[in-house]
Amino acid sequence: MDIPERTPVLVGIGQVLNRIEDVRDALEPLEMMWQATQRAAEDCNLDGHLSHVQSIRVVRGMWPYQNPGLALAEKIGAKKVETVGTLIGGNQNQAMINETSLEILHKDLDLVLVTGAENGNTTTKARKHGAQLEYSEAKGTYDRIVGAEQQPEHHPLEVAKGIRRAIQVYPMYDNAIRYHRNESLKEHIERVSELWSRFNDVAQSNPNAWVRQDMSAKEIRTPSAFNRPISFPYTKFMNANMSVNMGAALIMASAKKARELGIPREKWVYPLAGVKGYDHFSASVREEFYTSPGIRKVGSKLLEMTDTQVEDLNFVDLYSCFPSAVQVAAKEYGLSEQRPLTVTGGLTFGGGPLNNYVMHSIARTVELLRDTTNGKGLVTANGGNIYKHVHGLYGSEPPSKPFQFASVQDEIDELPSREVLATYSGDATIEGYTVMYDGFDPSIGHIACRTPTGDRTWANTTDSELVQGMTQEEFCGRPVRLNSEGNLQVLG
Repeated sequence: MDIPERTPVLVGIGQVLNRIEDVRDALEPLEMMWQATQRAAEDCNLDGHLSHVQSIRVVRGMWPYQNPGLALAEKIGAKKVETVGTLIGGNQNQAMINETSLEILHKDLDLVLVTGAENGNTTTKARKHGAQLEYSEAKGTYDRIVGAEQQPEHHPLEVAKGIRRAIQVYPMYDNAIRYHRNESLKEHIERVSELWSRFNDVAQSNPNAWVRQDMSAKEIRTPSAFNRPISFPYTKFMNANMSVNMGAALIMASAKKARELGIPREKWVYPLAGVKGYDHFSASVREEFYTSPGIRKVGSKLLEMTDTQVEDLNFVDLYSCFPSAVQVAAKEYGLSEQRPLTVTGGLTFGGGPLNNYVMHSIARTVELLRDTTNGKGLVTANGGNIYKHVHGLYGSEPPSKPFQFASVQDEIDELPSREVLATYSGDATIEGYTVMYDGFDPSIGHIACRTPTGDRTWANTTDSELVQGMTQEEFCGRPVRLNSEGNLQVLG
C-alpha cells in the first residue's frame, strides 16, 4: 500500500524506570526525559538525527522546570525548535498525540518529540528523610500550551465538605456501581479485586511495569500492614500508585520524513483517530455516579469514525486510576470485564506517574501492535474525576482514511445534569458514599444524597458507630434526614 506522505506515524518509543534505595542515586525528571528520548531514538534507528526534530512537546509534571523542552533541544542539538507544553491532567497525553497528528497531517510538521517524567518515589523518600532535592535549571517560556482548558477538579460545594481529592470521589462511584448492580458488599469487593488481580497479571508481563510481583485478588482486597485501607471500599492496592520514578518519550513523524530517515517500516504504528469530550463538571452535577455520558459519546464516535467494533480491538488500555473508572468505561464501551482492559497493568501496578501515565500506555500499545497483523489498540485518557475524556485508536496497518479528530462536546453539553444544593433540610436518599480511614480506623463518611425532587446535596458524618457501619452494610438507597448544617440522621 502506498502511504500518503503526510500520514502521521509513531516511530520511536522509550521508557525509563528509576528504582532507587537512596535519593542520592535518583534521576531528576529532566534526566529521565533525556534517557527516554535516547531510548526512543535507538528504538527507531534515529541516533544522530535527533537534531532534525522540529517540535519538543512536554507533558506537565509536578517538577519546578519552566520549559524543559528548551533544555532537551540543547541536548539533541536542535537549533530552531518549537517547544510546547500542557496543563495538568491525565487526559493531556492523548490530547497531545491528537494535536500532533493533526499538525503532521495538515501542516509542515515532520518530526516531533513528545516526552514527560515524574519522580514521585524520590519525592516521597526525600520527604521521609528530610532531604532536599536539586533540579537543573530549565528556564524559558513554551511557544504554546496544548489543551489550554483548565477548571478546578472539584465543585465548591464538594470542597466545602472537605472533598478535595480523587481518593474521596472514585470510591463513592464504586459504591454507587455496587448498588446499581444489586451486588452485596462481599460480591462487589470480590468482583472488583478480581478485576484488579487481572490488571496485576498484565503488569507481570510488562517489562516496564513498576509493580511486577504477583498479587491475588484476596491480597488486593484484604487490609494488611502492606495494604492499608484508604477509602471504603478501596485498599492501597486499588489506588493509583504515584510513588514511582518513570519517564517516557515518543517520536512521531510524517511518513515522508520517516522514509527519508530510513526508519524501518516494522517500527511504524499509526494513530487512526482521536475524540475528545468532557462530562459535566464535577461529581456534584453528574446525572448518575455509575455512568459517563462523556465516555459513551466519545467511544461511540471513535468507533464509528474508524469503522471499528469492540470485537476488533486487539488491545485496550482503559484509564485505571481506580477500579470505578475502569468499570464505568468498560460499561460505556460494551467491553467485558473478563477481557484484558490494560496493556501496562494500570496506574496501580504499571505505575501512576500522575499526568504522564498515558504516555506509557501508548508506548506499550505501540510495542504490542508492532507484533500484531491488522491490529488495533484503544487508549483512553481521563482527567479529573471521570470528567475530561480524550481517547485514541491506533493501528498496526496504514489507515484507509487520513487521521481523524472530533469533539463531541456539543452533544454532551445538551445532556441533563443535576442541581446541587448548598444547604438542604428534609428527607433524602443516599446515592453514594465513602468512608476515609485514619490508619485502620474509619474516621469520616462523605455522603452524596438525592432529594425527593432529584437534586443532590452533600453531608458528612464523624459518628464512630455510623462510619463503622457504613463499611459493613449497604448504605446506598437508605433514607436519611438532613438539617441545614448538613447533619445526617439515618432513618432506615
